[in-house]
Amino acid sequence: MNQPLAGFAPAPVTARMENHGNHMLKVAMQTGNDLFARVGSMVAYEGFVQYEPNPPAVRQIAKDWMTGEGAPLMKCTGDGLLYLADYGANVVVINLNGDAISVNATNLLAFDAHLTWGVERVKGLAKFAGQGLWNTKISGQGWVALTSRGTPIVVDCGGGEDETYVDPDALVAWSPNLKVKGKRSFKAQSLIGRGSGEAYQMAFSGQGIVVVQPSEDSTDRLRIRG
Repeated sequence: MNQPLAGFAPAPVTARMENHGNHMLKVAMQTGNDLFARVGSMVAYEGFVQYEPNPPAVRQIAKDWMTGEGAPLMKCTGDGLLYLADYGANVVVINLNGDAISVNATNLLAFDAHLTWGVERVKGLAKFAGQGLWNTKISGQGWVALTSRGTPIVVDCGGGEDETYVDPDALVAWSPNLKVKGKRSFKAQSLIGRGSGEAYQMAFSGQGIVVVQPSEDSTDRLRIRG
């Protein structure tokens, strides 16, 4: 291999999912261990990998996606190495160990097909956001890959009395056991939240984490429907 390119060669496989650099996901595919991935995210693969858009398991949940929180998914099966990316976004790999995570669907890149998942309403926000906020909850034992527009920060809420406040446009994911409520800061309306144009934040409290991206682009916003 040409010496300047040698440093970009794939590293030996050490896990089901892992990063290749900051912006690409490498998945070790095995027969019987299928994967759901965002449609159009495949950039390369080695071996024998097949793709099925809109599989039955996705169509079964599609009725919940009338909320606008759905992400077009494909089912990936076979043996080999699969590389996924989403327009150069940072990739964050999470190994769920019997726990759960609530994810903004626009930030969902891939997850093990055997995990339990579905679209659910976030409690405590209806009076601030009309019909409320909907997210994709994933739970079980397996791997999940998220995207972030830039290097994210993972905030540990710590279980104390203090609350963590996040602009909804910058929110990627959070522990679903956290308590969530909405807050408006009318006096700071022109200062807080570049993307939304209004001083509306989500307040998290309890034991768990919140993943925040350094971007408030409108294409990444959570679906808050009024």
